[in-house]
Amino acid sequence: MAMSSGAVYVGTTVSSDNLKGFILAVVSSAFIGSSFIIKKKGLKRAGASGPRASSGGYGYLLEPLWWVGMVTMIVGEIANFIAYIFAPAVLVTPLGALSIIVSAVLANFLLKEKLTKMGILGCVLCMVGSTVIVLHAPDERTLTSVQEIWNLATQPAFLLYTASAIAVVLVLMLHCTPRYGQTNMMVYIGICSIIGSLTVMSIKAIGIAIKLTLEGNNQVTYFQTWVFAMVSITCIVIQLNYLNMVSTSS
Repeated sequence: MAMSSGAVYVGTTVSSDNLKGFILAVVSSAFIGSSFIIKKKGLKRAGASGPRASSGGYGYLLEPLWWVGMVTMIVGEIANFIAYIFAPAVLVTPLGALSIIVSAVLANFLLKEKLTKMGILGCVLCMVGSTVIVLHAPDERTLTSVQEIWNLATQPAFLLYTASAIAVVLVLMLHCTPRYGQTNMMVYIGICSIIGSLTVMSIKAIGIAIKLTLEGNNQVTYFQTWVFAMVSITCIVIQLNYLNMVSTSS
């Protein structure tokens, strides 16, 4: 009977953590989706008086509205980061698609960008896809140290994927961006998407490390924690840079 009660308790805890992660991920999507629109308005203002971000200009750094959007995005990313601490990545990550819907709706009202039938279809597909994945999200495997994550991340299959992702990103950055970036936003979107897959992994690792540390199992002393932190920071900076270029590309 005691074992049965314990199992119920564990199951309830897991379910509660998933709910917290779900709510945080939804809130995060709302903030991040809004930040794209606010930042784009700031980028347009900056581009009216100097080089556009898609052309390599950084005048938007002096635009207050862009910084309002950046702060909004940071709040959303913090909520997203905490969501990864509580819930599995397979539950949190798909909910990021909701930010697309928020951006599309706000763009229609604030930027006067008409939402076409294909855009509406895309939003519906985002909602359906996110719902299906969330409803079938598996329980997360319990990890006891960041070293376990490191062992998983250094498996040959994942190392091969990481090397392939980095190679593709370098080709897009060094070859495709100078030639096609200003006329085809898919170059920038491709860079952000591929880098994003590595961001999710590293952010999840940092989240678990923080959770374990707060529970009394200190992970700060492991060098793997700092490697994941550096990977996270690098990936986020790259994504922010190219997201700004997406917002101003023609």
